[in-house]
Amino acid sequence: MQIEDFKKVKIEAMKAHDKDAVTALNALINKLMLLSIERRAAGSELTEADVTQVMQKTINELNEEREGFLKAGRNETVASLDNQLATVKKYLPKMLTEDEIKEIIIALPDKTTPFVMKHFKANYAGKADMRLVGSVLKEISK
Repeated sequence: MQIEDFKKVKIEAMKAHDKDAVTALNALINKLMLLSIERRAAGSELTEADVTQVMQKTINELNEEREGFLKAGRNETVASLDNQLATVKKYLPKMLTEDEIKEIIIALPDKTTPFVMKHFKANYAGKADMRLVGSVLKEISK
């Protein structure tokens, strides 16, 4: 998804009076616009991997914020943050499973750690958890 797509989704959320979704989408759109400006200044465009990375970062920030409010006993705010998390997670691309990662690694001609990591970063950015890739690679290498 690109910024324009998120803006359309935000308008739909506004029409539905979904305050939490609007809040989450505003934060996401702002971060994407800032990154887009940085990319244009550097002479490149915003990629799908960039969008996914921003979404994952937003999810991590919301989780941290949620933990703080949970410790403080602010259950109403925690519920709001849960709704925001659900909104952002809904648009994340499907992550590769451990079995899918294993199949990809087995099909590679070179199974050295640098080669496998470069392959996943280049071809599956934002769609594979790199820690999981590393652990699957160690498991296969045994």
